[in-house]
Amino acid sequence: MIRLWQRVGKVRALAVLVLVAGLAGGYVIADRQTQHNATAEPVKAADAASLPRSGASPSAAPASSDQASAQTKAQDAASAAAAQAKAAEDAARKKKEEEASRSTRSAGPPSYPAPASCDVYKGHRNTGCAELLAAGFGLDQMPCLDKLWTKESGWNPKAHNNSSGAHGIPQAVPGKKMAAYGPLWETDATTQIKWGLNGYIKPRYKTPCAAWGHSQSTGWY
Repeated sequence: MIRLWQRVGKVRALAVLVLVAGLAGGYVIADRQTQHNATAEPVKAADAASLPRSGASPSAAPASSDQASAQTKAQDAASAAAAQAKAAEDAARKKKEEEASRSTRSAGPPSYPAPASCDVYKGHRNTGCAELLAAGFGLDQMPCLDKLWTKESGWNPKAHNNSSGAHGIPQAVPGKKMAAYGPLWETDATTQIKWGLNGYIKPRYKTPCAAWGHSQSTGWY
């Protein structure tokens, strides 16, 4: 009986030792696992930081650069095309004006029946007719002068174009050019008419009818 209890006691002691060893082993394993996890987490975080963000790709920057370059080239091409179109339009308009001018010159200035005298005109037109003769032109030029300045200003010495600055009966640009023929150039019809005939039409077109022909073909004189 004593031997039996001794054996039981040994078995219990052995069981206790096994239990203690198991607990100790489990603690060591758990401690090692905790250390492993603590070490692995920073590594995982570092790896995650090194990975590209969601939706991004290594080729995103080059693609964006290529797109910007393509847009710049497209804008440059559009600007060049617009410049070419404008140049072509300007050239066509210039050619049209030159053709109209040549046509007017070849056809010669318009002619109208000459008035019997300056008495057929009244007001500023009568003054214009008198100054026309004083400038060395014939009465045959008066119908052209009448049509020209009727179109330009209606023979109004105060007529003024705000956009171009043209002023007076002959629509001088700028109006102060007429000061060479008198100090009251802004309102005096005689001063304006003298400048229009002697200072502008004669040196530029030779005759009022030539000036009127140019105005008809181009819209200005």
